Amino acid sequence: MHVLFVAGARPNFMKVAPVLAAAVERGAATTLVHTGQHYDAAMSGVFFDELGLRAPDHFLDVGSGSHAGQTAGVMTAFEPLLAAVRPDVVVVVGDVNSTLACALVTAKSGIPLAHVEAGLRSRDWAMPEEVNRVVVDRVSDLLFVTSPDAAGNLRREGYRPDQTHLVGNVMVDTLLANIERARARPTLPRLGLHTGGYGLVTLHRPANVDDPDVLAGLLGALGKVAEQCPLVFPLHPRTRARVEGRLPAGVTTLPPAGYLDFLALQAGARVVLTDSGGVQEETTVLGVPCLTLRDTTERAITVTEGTNQVIGTDPERVVAVATEVLARPPRPRRPALWDGRAGERIVEILLAGDYGGHGRRPTDITARTAPPNAAPASVPPRSVAARGR
Repeated sequence: MHVLFVAGARPNFMKVAPVLAAAVERGAATTLVHTGQHYDAAMSGVFFDELGLRAPDHFLDVGSGSHAGQTAGVMTAFEPLLAAVRPDVVVVVGDVNSTLACALVTAKSGIPLAHVEAGLRSRDWAMPEEVNRVVVDRVSDLLFVTSPDAAGNLRREGYRPDQTHLVGNVMVDTLLANIERARARPTLPRLGLHTGGYGLVTLHRPANVDDPDVLAGLLGALGKVAEQCPLVFPLHPRTRARVEGRLPAGVTTLPPAGYLDFLALQAGARVVLTDSGGVQEETTVLGVPCLTLRDTTERAITVTEGTNQVIGTDPERVVAVATEVLARPPRPRRPALWDGRAGERIVEILLAGDYGGHGRRPTDITARTAPPNAAPASVPPRSVAARGR
């Protein structure tokens, strides 16, 4: 069995690592492709070093660009590589442009395709990741899901039961394998921090950092929260240029953190304010309160069975909920199967070689409309058919 793994952006590396390790452990031949969507040391190289990922077998060096340009660049670079390597199955993870691009190329090649982290739905079509998620699921043969709600999304959309496998969360595999190493690092003392003495902020989504009014409101809210609890803010490259010189007192900026340092920052935080999907999951496992600065989440289980609240971007609400959580933090909870063994379960299924007849069509494409109560009032449910997918 020859398995080709695709990774392109920072979240992908944490998701690929445990599946790749499990495949090597089981004796499968493996190829690791890095598309180069994230390519600098802070966003890419440090993750390979800290996660013990081997150097990629192929680096496509695509770099940044518009959504169309980046997706097209990955597709044209990946197509001849896939034709030359001809693996038995291709594994893509997450929902970034590299995931979409390599999924489309694989689907047209006739090689089976597996999607790790399938079935997540925010039902917010303004998110590029939502488009990517839906399209990748549509062209995949195997759909590996993190939670029962994700499996329910796929079931309602008409996917065959033999395509969908509830395996747990590979991000959790990586976290549990590395949390003690992270805690042992001098990250907090080096920054003058102590456990429970600060809050952590991350912002990078265009809806939050590219809209001047939304960003100004969030920065004002962070200033008020910082009056109660000092905040530290590792700056994503796309965020830095938009916030420099505008940050309120009590908010300290940091360079982009490597995986272990960022894990240590999350584990020691009193509260985390974020617009990241992965952080919602990691804080749930760490038992740290998380406030998601978005109107929707594709990771609903972190709300129903974790420490996350989706609170939007209204400044008054952000301050009010943060004040409440600082005074009365939620009790820690962790979803079932988030136990550090998702990668093993995925590889067991991959090596069985049963790809459901290698057919991608859902049982009933007309069923692919979200139930009426699945989306917020501001984002009406829309079927795939309505979007021409």
